[in-house]
Amino acid sequence: METTALEEQSALIALLTVRPGKLTWSAITSQVIESGSAVDVWQRHVPQTLPGIEPAGDPLEEARTQILGWQSGEFSLVTVLDQDYPARLRDIHQVPPILFARGTWVENDRAVSIVGSRTATGPGLAFASRAARSLVSAGFTVASGLAAGIDTAAHAAALDATGRTVAVIGTGIRKTYPEQNRELQATIANRGLLLSQFWPDAPPQKQNFLMRNATMSGYGLATVVVEAGETSGARAQARIAVEHGRPVILTQMVVDRNEWPQSLLGRPGVHVADRVEDVVDIVESIAREDAALPTLAASATSG
Repeated sequence: METTALEEQSALIALLTVRPGKLTWSAITSQVIESGSAVDVWQRHVPQTLPGIEPAGDPLEEARTQILGWQSGEFSLVTVLDQDYPARLRDIHQVPPILFARGTWVENDRAVSIVGSRTATGPGLAFASRAARSLVSAGFTVASGLAAGIDTAAHAAALDATGRTVAVIGTGIRKTYPEQNRELQATIANRGLLLSQFWPDAPPQKQNFLMRNATMSGYGLATVVVEAGETSGARAQARIAVEHGRPVILTQMVVDRNEWPQSLLGRPGVHVADRVEDVVDIVESIAREDAALPTLAASATSG
């Protein structure tokens, strides 16, 4: 029997909430993608109540009520089964099962992540700002994580250049972190897109930010690392992006000042840029290759 979108969303939310058999979110997501139906996975793991026995609560109905409440709020829900789920994000191993959003979705968004240290230097902040301005001028979306430092500089410069920016945050969509970026977060929601893969009221937690970095890598065409120390989340995103097979652009300053980039140099898809102009040239080349992939795939199929 064919199910509705609301039924599928309700089953997925119920699965993620109940976690039958102590399944992880990743395992649930894999099974849902493989099946193509969250309802089927739910029915497989949660037997129907026996006749004459009343359940303590109906997780499906509770999930449905929750979703309807979210829809009446200031944000939307998109699941991995929905048609408007970001296509590039489906390709990564850490694909988020759900995304909460405020703002405007753009199909096949040509986003480039600009990331770096929260305690950035003056030259690093200047490079991030110039790179963001140049990329939006070239028709790209600037993505970042709304953290202090490089992220803030990239978002602010993209907005100042009347460009599009996407913030992938490490908290729930109703939360603000850091507090100093409350106004910036609201502006991005109004003029770009705010994304969260966590429950709407989830507080900031350390593990959330690595998950957020993986999502940022998957969402975009490439990751630009401006400044990042040996323990930086931006360093983690560079490593994750390489695992995803997504291009990474390291600035010369990050290569010169740290040991961690040395293990990435020479890897496929890893570039070094000395100037902002180099970043734009590399990104434009990546975008041309990305645009050619569907044509090449179609030619191979027809051949």
